[in-house]
Amino acid sequence: MKRLFAWFGAHPLRPAFAAIAVILALGAAAAISGPARADRDWYPYLGREVHIELNQGAFTVTPVSDWRYAGADVVEERYFDASFNLADLRNVWFVLEPQPGSTLAAHTLLLFEFSGDRIIGLTIEARREAHEDYDALAGIFNAFELAYVWGTARDFLTRRAVMLDHEVFVYPVEISDEQKLVLLTRLIERTDALERTPRYYNTLLSNCTNELAKAAGFDWAPAFILTGRSDEYLYARGVLSGASFAQAHRRSDVTEFIQALNQAPPEAFDAALLAELRRRNEM
Repeated sequence: MKRLFAWFGAHPLRPAFAAIAVILALGAAAAISGPARADRDWYPYLGREVHIELNQGAFTVTPVSDWRYAGADVVEERYFDASFNLADLRNVWFVLEPQPGSTLAAHTLLLFEFSGDRIIGLTIEARREAHEDYDALAGIFNAFELAYVWGTARDFLTRRAVMLDHEVFVYPVEISDEQKLVLLTRLIERTDALERTPRYYNTLLSNCTNELAKAAGFDWAPAFILTGRSDEYLYARGVLSGASFAQAHRRSDVTEFIQALNQAPPEAFDAALLAELRRRNEM
């Protein structure tokens, strides 16, 4: 123990280590501040309670978010119910949305592809109230509840590339069919559990990326906090493919394609997106 304290005292990064220790301690203290709630005045996009049922090899999601955007404007707040057979699951796609001005921060989400060119996505969010803006530091201290939002690829991708004018990268996930099914099933179960027992979002422990990592059974890694590097981490683990990470990153940039595809008929979006992704990844 004395050697540990001596090392800590001599280390040039000791202020950073001390700051991290304080943040973790305060975050732990915040965790006992009271139970999370589902009955607040939510920001509209995060306002709907998601109900998901898994039964005899199929699951139903109520509601599926399918908002439409034109530039920075929301033109339609649309929802519908959808059902999928687990046996029809074909591929999983990892989506990275880098945050402007940072190489370390990004939002991540998953798209699940089913036969017939059908896609449903899952984004895990800090569930803000109507008057709140997202703040990563506040997110350590139980400022936000946690939301699992299921939606269409059109909603999730155009919201980022069109409404927010952010970059969007879509990578094919290279795991076995069994692993894809386990990942989807665990996320369905976690969504169901969240409906029954609300939880807090936490920037360090329960963010968009490490919630997915938990469902995948991954051990903790720095990339699950420094989420802007999560694609590079997954490439190093062999979860994302490519001759090099630079190549994989370059071919997965679909920002301009999504911006152009926003003008296509909504019913053509999934098939056109998948055709482009298959072309880029030679699938």
